[in-house]
Amino acid sequence: MRTTVENVADADGVTVLALEGELDASNYQDLIAQVRDLVVRGTRRLVLDLRDLSYMASSGLVALHSAALLLRGIEPPDPEAGWGAFHSLGLDVSSGAPDPNVRLVAPQPAVDRVLDRTGLKGFFPVHPDRAAAIASL
Repeated sequence: MRTTVENVADADGVTVLALEGELDASNYQDLIAQVRDLVVRGTRRLVLDLRDLSYMASSGLVALHSAALLLRGIEPPDPEAGWGAFHSLGLDVSSGAPDPNVRLVAPQPAVDRVLDRTGLKGFFPVHPDRAAAIASL
């Protein structure tokens, strides 16, 4: 998976992170580390552009949720420690409240189905383009 980072000039603390390729067990921890670094550098709100993400495994769901936790100042559960990461994700999704700091842009149909079936489309607001996502933050 490749990523591209863009800081939004007119929006303090907003970063766009575009994902390209596949998000799976081979690289999801890299994405968590990248978001952790962005938070250290001042990112407070994140737009994840998924237009070029062709596949997302369950580990990708953990990475997205970990990003949301990091932006709230919460250390995410260690994804290697078992079901804790999925339990934490499930609690947030079942709360019914959308995440205040993360927006998703234009997921491809296969990724959109994963988000929909897991309830993450209710947790992460999804927008058709970057401008709409940025405006919603």
